[in-house]
Amino acid sequence: MPQGTSVVVHQPMERRILLVDCDAFFVQVARLEDPDGAGRAPLLIVGGSATGRGVVTSASYEARAFGVRSAMPTARALRLCPDATVVGVPRGAVGRYSREVRSALQELAPVVQAASVDEFYLDLSGTERLFREETFEETAWRIREEVLRRTRISVSLGGGTRRVIAKLAASFAKPAGVHIVPAGGEQDFLNPLKLSALPGVGPSLVERLEKKGLHTVEEALGVQEEWLQRWFGQRRGAWLYRKVRGIDESRVDPHERRKSISSERTFFEDIDDDRELERRLIQLTTSLGSTLRTKGFRARTVTVKLRDHDFTTRQHARTVPEPIESNAAIVDVAQTLLEELRQQRRVPARLLGVGLTGLVPADEARQLALFDEPVAGESDRDRDVSRVVDSLARRFGDDAILPGRLVREPGSTKPDGSERVDG
Repeated sequence: MPQGTSVVVHQPMERRILLVDCDAFFVQVARLEDPDGAGRAPLLIVGGSATGRGVVTSASYEARAFGVRSAMPTARALRLCPDATVVGVPRGAVGRYSREVRSALQELAPVVQAASVDEFYLDLSGTERLFREETFEETAWRIREEVLRRTRISVSLGGGTRRVIAKLAASFAKPAGVHIVPAGGEQDFLNPLKLSALPGVGPSLVERLEKKGLHTVEEALGVQEEWLQRWFGQRRGAWLYRKVRGIDESRVDPHERRKSISSERTFFEDIDDDRELERRLIQLTTSLGSTLRTKGFRARTVTVKLRDHDFTTRQHARTVPEPIESNAAIVDVAQTLLEELRQQRRVPARLLGVGLTGLVPADEARQLALFDEPVAGESDRDRDVSRVVDSLARRFGDDAILPGRLVREPGSTKPDGSERVDG
């Protein structure tokens, strides 16, 4: 190398990832929408009904102190916390406030990805010079206060050099706080955690790990990858080896595709009539079909879920050869799945749910279809009819045009119960 020549070594940029988690989001929205009702109830349960039907979508921190948790039957939640006030999920308002939070974050961070209706990843990598007078923690606190000022929604933020670390750190920040794991301190942060705290480590895997004497990340850290693969299979063992080390190369992607659209309904009274269950199924599927088309997607997989009167939960799914979007095709698949579930166990049902997954952009699906045979069960006419129905609903309301099986005789309408929609 000639004298006087200098070599500049560029160190890899240290990632600065935040997870913004809205604190008890559904509770906050319910209180903002009804300040004189839900807003005055410290013990608040969102989801289900005061009669005990349905399941808990969210609960105030005061109610959680009594053991109330999301996805718990509302009847059980009321036994744990009998003085709680129960309100329905304010679906429209939830979406509106979620969009407001995301909009605020997009003005505060260069890269924003919605992980769910109440969680958002931010990538602040490379902003050190822009925010040179702030530490990473100070930046997180500033974002928290600005979101609260703009949207009235309280959030907690977890931060680190990887998405999985930011996700775990957020649980230490709640409620209304900030927890940053410094670069180089990831393993010290992970070691004392229970394995059940790691994303993706479910109850069945926890049980198998405990049988091996493994309860914490630090205990699993001492096991060689080869043994993890022998115990849990090659893929899962390799995945667990990386997970306990916090290895996560996933990026914050603002264009990540939506993964699923689903809706479920808990009835005020158990339903044992096949025709009535079919009617409720059509209601759910036509609503989801409209949402699917509005978002510009088609779905590959349809799932139907039943929760029986004794809280036994069952579900069936079917993946079609090509993505579908029409009401006719979605209903056809969903009805078959419901029939299979009912044939297996014909007992009164308290909840019915439908999910659409394997979503692909409609434009992409149309391009692929140019080289393939038409989708069995879904014609161009089916898609056109569904879009016309969507257009009429936007102009004249959702009840402007309905499938014949949804039309009831005057005075025979029954209440449908609580409903939860996920995106």
